[in-house]
Amino acid sequence: MSDLEAEYRLDYFEEEGFERKECTSCGAHFWTRDAERELCGEPPCEDYSFIDDPGFPEAHSLSEMREAFLSFFEEHGHERIDPYPVAANRWRDDVLLTQASIYDFQPLVTSGQTPPPANPLTISQPCIRMQDIDNVGKTGRHTMAFEMMAHHAFNTREEVDEGEYAYHGEVYWKDETVQYCDELFESLGADLEEITYIEDPWVGGGNAGPAIEVIYKGAELATLVFMCMEQDPDGDYEMKDGNTYSFMDTYIVDTGYGLERWTWMSQGTATVYEAVYPDAIDFLKDNAGIEHTEAEREIVHRAAKLSGRLDIDDVDDVEAARGEIADRLDVDVDRLRELVEPLESIYAIADHSRTLAYMFGDEIVPSNVGTGYLARMVLRRMKRLVDEVGVDAPLDELVDMQAERLGYENRDTIREIVRSEERKYERTLERGARKVEQLADEYAGTGEPIPTEELLELYDSHGIQPDMVADIADDRGATVDVPDDFYALVADRHEEGDAAAAADERDERLADLPETEKLFYDDQGRTEFEAVVLDVVDAEEGYDVVLDQTMFYPEGGGQPADRGQLTVGETTVDVTDVQERDGVVLHRTDADPGKGEFVKGQVDGDRRERLRAHHTATHLIGHAAREVLGDHVRQAGAQKGTDSARLDVRHFERITREDVKAIERVANELVRDDVPVRQEWPDRNEAEAEHGFDLYQGGVPPGTNVRLIHVGDADVQACAGTHVDRTGEIGAVKVLKTEPVQDGVERIAFAAGAAAVEATQRTEDALYDAADVLDVDPLDVPDTAERFFEEWKARGKEIESLKEELAAARASGGADAEEVEVDGTTAVIQRLDGDADELRATANAHVDDGKVAVIGSGADGSASFVVGVPDGVDVNAGQVVSELAGRVGGGGGGPPDFAQGGGPDADALDDALDAAPDVLRSLQEA
Repeated sequence: MSDLEAEYRLDYFEEEGFERKECTSCGAHFWTRDAERELCGEPPCEDYSFIDDPGFPEAHSLSEMREAFLSFFEEHGHERIDPYPVAANRWRDDVLLTQASIYDFQPLVTSGQTPPPANPLTISQPCIRMQDIDNVGKTGRHTMAFEMMAHHAFNTREEVDEGEYAYHGEVYWKDETVQYCDELFESLGADLEEITYIEDPWVGGGNAGPAIEVIYKGAELATLVFMCMEQDPDGDYEMKDGNTYSFMDTYIVDTGYGLERWTWMSQGTATVYEAVYPDAIDFLKDNAGIEHTEAEREIVHRAAKLSGRLDIDDVDDVEAARGEIADRLDVDVDRLRELVEPLESIYAIADHSRTLAYMFGDEIVPSNVGTGYLARMVLRRMKRLVDEVGVDAPLDELVDMQAERLGYENRDTIREIVRSEERKYERTLERGARKVEQLADEYAGTGEPIPTEELLELYDSHGIQPDMVADIADDRGATVDVPDDFYALVADRHEEGDAAAAADERDERLADLPETEKLFYDDQGRTEFEAVVLDVVDAEEGYDVVLDQTMFYPEGGGQPADRGQLTVGETTVDVTDVQERDGVVLHRTDADPGKGEFVKGQVDGDRRERLRAHHTATHLIGHAAREVLGDHVRQAGAQKGTDSARLDVRHFERITREDVKAIERVANELVRDDVPVRQEWPDRNEAEAEHGFDLYQGGVPPGTNVRLIHVGDADVQACAGTHVDRTGEIGAVKVLKTEPVQDGVERIAFAAGAAAVEATQRTEDALYDAADVLDVDPLDVPDTAERFFEEWKARGKEIESLKEELAAARASGGADAEEVEVDGTTAVIQRLDGDADELRATANAHVDDGKVAVIGSGADGSASFVVGVPDGVDVNAGQVVSELAGRVGGGGGGPPDFAQGGGPDADALDDALDAAPDVLRSLQEA
């Protein structure tokens, strides 16, 4: 009997005649109205029983089922709220994707720091769960992209003082939640006798509580979580994670009803995919030429009813489980696999298309990190599935079909992103194939498969799918064991949020000090103030001075700290750095001004003005980038300075020179318009409702109220930095350069105000200096430089041609060359103390004559080798180089037809070349 058994003994269960039972198959405890029931109802204990026999009398589409759910809870006192984006890192920094509706309210609402947008509320939240990716298509029920219909209530215990949390009192709890669930089923015409409520305590993120899985006709349709406990080493309840928990002041109703499964239940189709993607499935099957006879369709249909047994979370070996299904159907397992695997791929393609439509529709940009990496992983897996199953349709068309169904307006950008990403993937595969060959050669003949960690790294670094690795490995005598949950393992590498969620412990030195009053928000141009020294703390270098109020801006949000002086009487101390800890501003000084003293502060005004100009200009550049490049552009990082600033943005292509000019034009139009830059402190929920999560370009601030910076009507962001009062004060904005920071992230460096003029002058100085060197007018520098460059290239080609002629002459002349016979083929061993180009040209000349070439050089005080092998000759150039380079203290290698390497011991070069004939013969014999 679990510690939480009493938490499940609800008055509602007793009043409705439920009985608590233990499943005779899995041992789970569950509640049922059916006194004769012995099984909990969930696969694999029971199979789907609603296929061809829907659980509701009326079939619903996705939109009809969503509306039925939301309307039901509206009628029961809940306020309907709009869904959030699938990119959860827009409003929190500890996760990447929205995986449940409760993510919308974590951590600020669930912790009681801010109130929910409504209480109680109902929502249908699009979600993406990457950990389900390997189950998609196989189980008949798993979708990576789904909508979680939900209702939530946020409560506090009676003994909690009003005002301690952002909400107070109880809205409703467990009995009402189960009753709502029952009544929803009843309103849709379900057979209540067939519903089971399985006890399954929930643990996650340091919280826990009783939870109930709701099963109907073999399908889990809802989960009712009662979040009411927190991790506590002295807690009375030990949960399944091995930690102990105790009850907390807040307790939250967290429910999840899978829209797709409820729709599937109403239709009774073979799988959830026919219910959710009927048009896409028909299109893909027709396009791929998948047709079945009546007998084959019957096998597939019967297998679908048992497909819930293929869940990788429940079975150790998916293929063994498939074999058991084949036995039950009395069908050969290979025949079953031949019939269902193409369909599984079709289902996964449809689901991946929808997942990508959500991601790109919510303006995630593919990259090598974060949400961008996860989007890239899904697209590349979809590409592989499309190629394998023979779907002859562009990927962007497949994703666009789902984007249209979901009502996204940025469909042109979505298609452009998909096409761009597909081109990048093809280039990546070309580069990565050689790496796979090298790895396969390493493990060939060892009796060991290529390790899973290597497969994960190949996918992470090169995008190489595991089945492609398996094909190449098989050709080269190596083996690969791909785990059933491979893609979930890949996702696990990238599922952590963009920033650690751990909170810093409060500095004990500051525990008794009040928060510093920040005067710089009242008048951002003011640089003088008066204050009282509350405390002085010794630091490693200097002193940390705490004032009751300050005009000094502490470093934060990519804006450096102010600098200046504090004056006490005749004594002045320099402020060299300013930081904030737990609301207390610390001024780093070079001397102790004295605790309790009355001081006058002076901020470096020129530095402040330059930082203000660059901070507001950052907002202008961000706005301009979105105007020019597209609404998908998001800030990935920013840093302001006195001479320049930079803004990193998420974008799927390089920023062109034309883009730069357009960005400058938009930004400077706002400067010339001299629009006001104003601040306000609205309620967080009101701000998010009006402006969305684009507010949080620079990060998510804490608190019930957030500071917004409005640049005219063009741009609004949550921001804690200092800004100009009107854009005209900036003077001008000049983009200095753009460059890729990483794949999918572009950096825009720029200067504003006086720094823009200085930067322009530096560029002009460089141009005039170049003009002086070339003895031309500055405007003629580009044409002159191009002419010189073309002449330089022509001379380079002439030099290369002469080198090749010289190499051919050396090859034919046989200078310093030894010829030996190796199994009927002539091999030339030659020392030539030239550069790498000469060695390669000479080797190629010998190969063109049908000879194996082994060329060595002692130039520059080290030994180097180049080995070339003609087609059809059984000599591996990479192995020869590796052996010879080892004799001079180095290494090398390459493909079988051409390789190079070397080492530091030039004195051993001649001995190594003398040994070359024996090396060639021994390697050929091996």
